[in-house]
Amino acid sequence: MIVKEIQAKAILSESKVYDYVINPYTGCQHGCTYCYARFMKRFTGHKEPWGEFVDVKINASDLLQVEIKRKKRGSVWISGVCDPYQPLEAKYKLSRSCLEILQEHNWPVIVQTRSPLILRDIDILKEARDFEVGLTVTTLDDGIRKLFESSAPPIKDRLNALDVLHRAGIRTYAMIAPMLPGAESLAEALGGKVDYIIVDRMNYNHADWVYRKYGLDSKLTDNFFYRTGRELASTCRGLGIECRVVC
Repeated sequence: MIVKEIQAKAILSESKVYDYVINPYTGCQHGCTYCYARFMKRFTGHKEPWGEFVDVKINASDLLQVEIKRKKRGSVWISGVCDPYQPLEAKYKLSRSCLEILQEHNWPVIVQTRSPLILRDIDILKEARDFEVGLTVTTLDDGIRKLFESSAPPIKDRLNALDVLHRAGIRTYAMIAPMLPGAESLAEALGGKVDYIIVDRMNYNHADWVYRKYGLDSKLTDNFFYRTGRELASTCRGLGIECRVVC
């Protein structure tokens, strides 16, 4: 893993998903096979394979302190093209420092991660008025998780993190995106742990080889995605969970 500390030029960027996005890191240690964010290499000049480099924007909080005073209040997504709680966050605490600033200025925040490290910052999350936290949970089968996202935290740890956050009174959601084999029973596992679920097939172009290598081709069809999406939505209705199926 090649880790570089860099000085970013800006940190609070406009987003097509929410009003703004903050990416404290460029690159991601999780290195998921299907990750759409690998397109970043076209702009950053990295030659290393995705998952083998991370640039740490060590001035992220300093930039945010300045930019938040200049820009109109809006919703902030943390993060769009990296996991804000990848392992390096334990050392650098960039996501935490940004959350503190956003909380002080009363800006709405949507956190998205795969990591139970988010529990470290539960003190900030509980105090904030308009924060919500989502964990990406792509499958209930940890064996499948190891095939597609071997460096990401185990599924049970993500489910536990959602449970802890939800019980603490924090608005929580799950991203079943991408919908991997083994996602069919996730709604039941998420019951009582989330306020809503988002289901999306996303971009599988980079992970096709995993499906072929392990004989999972039948799970890479439109029929699988549409059928599983309908089943998840139906189960969510029975559990009283809002479900947004994008695929």
